[in-house]
Amino acid sequence: MSLPQLPARVLRCFVATVAKELGSESFNAMLSISKLPLEWALPQTFIKSDPHEAARIYASLQSALRTYYGRGARGALIRVGESLWLRLLEDASLNGRMHAAIIKRLPLAARRKPTLDLLAKLISAAPGDMTLHTLDLDLLLADHASPSADGQSASAPICYVTQGLIRESLRWATGHTFDVEETSCKATGEPTCEFTITGGKV
Repeated sequence: MSLPQLPARVLRCFVATVAKELGSESFNAMLSISKLPLEWALPQTFIKSDPHEAARIYASLQSALRTYYGRGARGALIRVGESLWLRLLEDASLNGRMHAAIIKRLPLAARRKPTLDLLAKLISAAPGDMTLHTLDLDLLLADHASPSADGQSASAPICYVTQGLIRESLRWATGHTFDVEETSCKATGEPTCEFTITGGKV
C-alpha cells in the first residue's frame, strides 16, 4: 500500500491558517502539549518537505488539534478547513487561478462538479488521489490518499478539515451552503475516505 502524500504548499497554507485561527501562543501551547516541535508553528519550516513527510505532519497536527479542542474539535477543524480554502486559492498556480475564474463565469447550477475538481487538484499530490462521483442528485468525493487520516485510528470519521474545504469551496462557487458528511474514513479501517455532498440547490 502506497504512503499518503500531500503537497508541501498545502501543509504551509494549513499551518498559516491554524496559526491565524489559534494565535501564536495557543498554537505553541498545543504543540507543547502534544510534544511536537515548536517550529511546526511556522509555515516556512516546510518549504522543503517532501510529500510523504508533509502528509505525516499534516495528520499529526490535526491529531494534536483534536486533542487540544476535545469535544469542540469537529467544529474548530471544519472552520480551519473553511478558512483554508481561500488561502489555497490565493496560493494557487496561474492555471489554478484561471480555473477558479472560469468556474465563476459558469451558470450556478453547473459550478459544483468543476469546483470539486479544482479542490481535488489543489490539495492532491498526484492525479487520482481524489475522485468525484455522481449519486443521483448528490455527489460523492472519494479521497484515496487521505493524508488527514495517515497513521490515525478512530471510532468515527475524523477528516473535518476536508469537510470544511468541501463546504467552503461550494459556498464560494455558488453562494449556497451544502451538507457534507464523511461516510467512510480510513481512520476507522475503511479503504478510502468518502464525502457525500447534498443540498444547496441552485
